[in-house]
Amino acid sequence: MQNIAEFQIIGRIGKIDTKDKVTYMSVAANYRRKDGEEWVDDTHWNNVTLFSKVAARVGKMTTGDLVHVRGRVRQNRYDKDGQTQFNVDLIADSIARLAKVGEGSDDHQD
Repeated sequence: MQNIAEFQIIGRIGKIDTKDKVTYMSVAANYRRKDGEEWVDDTHWNNVTLFSKVAARVGKMTTGDLVHVRGRVRQNRYDKDGQTQFNVDLIADSIARLAKVGEGSDDHQD
């Protein structure tokens, strides 16, 4: 049996930054939470790394587009200045645009 660590995010593209053969993209996912008697959006920014064909698809997308991203979670550990550092990378395996910026609805049900 294969062990896996996966993620999926449905959210709006924030920033797209391409460097050489790697593209980095931030995706905002909103969660509803109650603040006193009112429901408010709690936005979380997720940094996703994209390679090759998946990165090429992002070239047709823009800030504000609603996307569905799926991929794998990769944990890393390295030493810096004598201290062990840990980080988690979200590596996209697929991405699909659900709506262009300005399209779609962000209505919520309380």
